[in-house]
Amino acid sequence: MSFDHAVAMFHHQADACAELGSPLSAALLRRAAGDLAAGGPCAAAIAGHEDAPGPTAVALRLLGAVHALVLSGRAPDLAAHYPDAGGRFDPADPDAPWPAFRAAVAAHLPFVREWLIRPPQTNEVGRANLLLTGLAWAQHQLAAPSGPTAPPLPVRLYELGSSAGLNLLAEQFRCASEGFSYGPPDSPVVLADAWRGEPPAWLRDAPLQRVTDRRGCDPTPIDPRSADGALALRAYLWADQLPRSQRLNGALALAARTPAPVEAVGAAAFLRGVGTAPGALTVVWHSVMRQYVPAEEWRSTAGELDRLAVASTPSAPFLHLAFEPRRVGDGHRFLLTARLATGPTTALAEALPHGLPAWTLAPDDPALHQSN
Repeated sequence: MSFDHAVAMFHHQADACAELGSPLSAALLRRAAGDLAAGGPCAAAIAGHEDAPGPTAVALRLLGAVHALVLSGRAPDLAAHYPDAGGRFDPADPDAPWPAFRAAVAAHLPFVREWLIRPPQTNEVGRANLLLTGLAWAQHQLAAPSGPTAPPLPVRLYELGSSAGLNLLAEQFRCASEGFSYGPPDSPVVLADAWRGEPPAWLRDAPLQRVTDRRGCDPTPIDPRSADGALALRAYLWADQLPRSQRLNGALALAARTPAPVEAVGAAAFLRGVGTAPGALTVVWHSVMRQYVPAEEWRSTAGELDRLAVASTPSAPFLHLAFEPRRVGDGHRFLLTARLATGPTTALAEALPHGLPAWTLAPDDPALHQSN
């Protein structure tokens, strides 16, 4: 069998990890790519997945499997190189962890192969930065006819591709950047460096959100209150990005006391049970999940979103928020878009894929003017 495609995908993911600030992940994936080409333990681990398309993220599945071994105490030699397990990684010696990584894959091949069938689910709570931005924008739009003192509507929040449902707790997170903060001051989840430059004007004086109903869906939901669920969420983070681990730990603490049920069902079927409600803002939100949804399933999902948009009224409004990669010109950018009722889809902000930091768009940005 040929691993040429997988080698290319691993190198591509390594470049992405390096760009997003995880030199440990980048170094391991580059060495893993060489191990694939040489027919080593990594090749045995991903056998049967070597031709999987890029969006299935086989490289991240392998990283997550080995990270789970580290976090569960089954790879102590490798843990010495993983900062979130108390180890140390020296970017000046990026290959130091590789022998222990390769040995862990070889020693725990059945465990690693079992993880290869799981989709990566970080449930990145940094993306709540965009959700809160979109909620504040919609409340500002809805309050405009009544004046700035109009109280915000209670929010009914429904998330597609929820994973463990942690972003359903977004109104309990605190966003902060230089000269700006938003959210409960005592929150265990602080989304630091939330904005590059000035945040949007509507967010600066936005009232706190009140979520009265929160539910999500995912084909393979994770229970954040279980030991196995918490391990999976931690394993899919990159081990040298400690702020992400800290945010996740805070969100898990919130999840322990705030129910946020996630149904094991597809997006279209889930939305068939959602309607608008008088006196509340009904919101459907998703982040970096469309690439995992088959085209026909998304067509059905889009039909349900259109149904809700048509059902929207001034007293029972509907909002669709998305933080997804979108093609702009020759590349993809991660944009927050919003559609209130049957209005146009509007690009509100851009961010790094994990949601932090975000920034506003210049008036002449082509993303503001492209067709949807």
